[in-house]
Amino acid sequence: MMIKLLTLAILASLACKLLAGRWPWELLQGDPRAANEARARNLLGIGPQAGYDEVIEAHRRLLQKVHPDRGGSNEAVHEANAARDLLLARLADRRGT
Repeated sequence: MMIKLLTLAILASLACKLLAGRWPWELLQGDPRAANEARARNLLGIGPQAGYDEVIEAHRRLLQKVHPDRGGSNEAVHEANAARDLLLARLADRRGT
């Protein structure tokens, strides 16, 4: 009985991978791109409807707080830059489609 259940679980996992292109546990995690975008928006303190100008302004404000010349760190600047770059790339992708 246990071997049948294990075999069924393995077959179901393989079918999911073949049909959906992802393993079942990957489907349960959600879209990592959406999570990265949400983290970037949270870091910059902007909402999902923010446009190009809002992203640039939020990045500028954040850099004023976290820049090493003002007591911040290089790591914080890199995180802010990465968040800005990600969101600007998403905006460009949406305009292109």
